[in-house]
Amino acid sequence: MMACGSRSRSNEMVDEFEKLVIRMNPPRVTVDNDSDMTATLVKVDSANKYGTLLEVVQVLTDLKLTIKRGYISSDGEWFMDVFHVVDQDGNKLYDGQVIDRIEQSLGAGSLSFRAAPERSVGVEAEAEEEQTTIELIGRDRPGLLSEVFAVLTDLKCNIVASEVWTHDARVAALVRVTDADAGGAVADPDRLDTVKRLLRHVLRGSSRDKKAARAAISARAAHAQRRLHQMMHADRRRGGGEDGGFDGAGDGGSDDDGDCGAASRGGSGRPVVEVEDCAERGYTLVNVRCRDRPKLLFDTVCTLTDMQYVVFHGTVIAEGSEAYQEYYIRHLGDSAGSSGEDRDRLRRALEAAIERRYTEGLRLELCCEDRVGLLSDVTRIFREHGLSVTHAEVETRGARAANVFYVVDASGQPVQGQAVEAVRAEIGEQVLSVREPADGGGPRSPVGASGGRRSLGNMIRSRSEKFLYNLGLIRSCS
Repeated sequence: MMACGSRSRSNEMVDEFEKLVIRMNPPRVTVDNDSDMTATLVKVDSANKYGTLLEVVQVLTDLKLTIKRGYISSDGEWFMDVFHVVDQDGNKLYDGQVIDRIEQSLGAGSLSFRAAPERSVGVEAEAEEEQTTIELIGRDRPGLLSEVFAVLTDLKCNIVASEVWTHDARVAALVRVTDADAGGAVADPDRLDTVKRLLRHVLRGSSRDKKAARAAISARAAHAQRRLHQMMHADRRRGGGEDGGFDGAGDGGSDDDGDCGAASRGGSGRPVVEVEDCAERGYTLVNVRCRDRPKLLFDTVCTLTDMQYVVFHGTVIAEGSEAYQEYYIRHLGDSAGSSGEDRDRLRRALEAAIERRYTEGLRLELCCEDRVGLLSDVTRIFREHGLSVTHAEVETRGARAANVFYVVDASGQPVQGQAVEAVRAEIGEQVLSVREPADGGGPRSPVGASGGRRSLGNMIRSRSEKFLYNLGLIRSCS
């Protein structure tokens, strides 16, 4: 008991010391529109704290900004980052409200005492308090989303937001609902138990394996995309896990997922990820090269943070169709380097995090007056016409529904034009529009099958190490 109490007091003293350091050195954020002709520079200086990098990237991503370049340094007790960002149209930031949001979200008083971020930024976080969040994970199959939404509608749950990811024949979803009659969160424990039981039954389908599907009610509103990464990582690590709640952040424990992603995607469509031991400086060196897409940096930083790795130096280049990322990292509280097993586990986790957000299929956008049962009806029509949803983003903006679905046919192939037109005719051509991705929606190989991995580190190091040399923070480990 004495030791436990002493340890608790020691932790409190460390926490108070961190707060004192931050009060003496409050975060500084600068939004610079003059130094670069094509992008706005966001510079963040602050006392270093585990999770700060993820919080900064999350803020920029939630504001729908594209990060074209990034330079990261957090050696010692200080965190210094520079991000080159543009808006959704590829332009520099001139909207005063967006600039104010950046400064308010990242400036003094914002990053101060929070741990690694779990919440959304902005007014959305307040609205989530009045909603019930349901977490689902199971084996994917055509028509599954339609069945899930139908069950919720039948139980008088109004779906106000949802995000659905599929990867390696698994599906993960966060669904936020309110009471269709009374409004607000669903609070009745018996009703929530019924929701979980029926959804678990739907997810399980014809499988007799009770561990193949899980449904849980989240006790707190988490950042949706980070939570989905955590859920899918835990699902891969546990091979299905135990029925009930989900693990939170990955802890770097055993990972027996093998290379199922390689089998399903094939070597030609995978990102190139290298994880090497940089023993001279006590770092692990991570190089990533893949086709660029929105939120790529968030996904890799989220994975590193949730696996308890700290980024000490990093360079990100995402100009054109390809993205390059390099990180010098250490595991939290461990300066002894990483084992080959640890590095292989991290490589697989990063590959999965990148791949699971490649959107496959035809993009359909639904914009109309919201109502209870809308999603149940729309996804039922998809199912009846042989469309399977691979990715979904559901939002309610005031009284309007703004939903995005990526669909393929029941066999996973591109949908036929006549099926799409039949769906649009039934739902309404004015409310359901087609936006076919210019890049075809699926991952493509950024490099040839041979030689790409060998040259990857040199290509990035030649740029990033020049930056780090200029700061006098690192020497070559090659």
